[in-house]
Amino acid sequence: QVQLVESGGGLVQAGASLRLACAASGRTFSTYGWFRQAPGKEREFVAAISWSGGPRYYADSVKGRFTISRDSSKNTMYLQMNTLKPEDTAVYYCAAKYGSELTNRQYDVWGQGTQVTVSS
Repeated sequence: QVQLVESGGGLVQAGASLRLACAASGRTFSTYGWFRQAPGKEREFVAAISWSGGPRYYADSVKGRFTISRDSSKNTMYLQMNTLKPEDTAVYYCAAKYGSELTNRQYDVWGQGTQVTVSS
């Protein structure tokens, strides 16, 4: 059974850092991504990475502050979030897909989400 499980969310002050993890089981996909959804807003794309470890793609709102990475030995993807802002507050979801196009935001499998709250 394919499963994605996020961890690492929490409550931090503005300017702090957090690292989210997404553990994958069941199979390996070509592309993994992070999305987030704030209260009252639509889910938005954050970042994506090719499982081969090369290309990465970021939303403009997080570019330069967030870094997506993966550890293939642990079948785990990460999102390092630095210089967090209150507007980063959201439920963060990891996702995976069979396709390799990083800018295509259609994903096949989703995790349950982890809450990130940034206080001002």
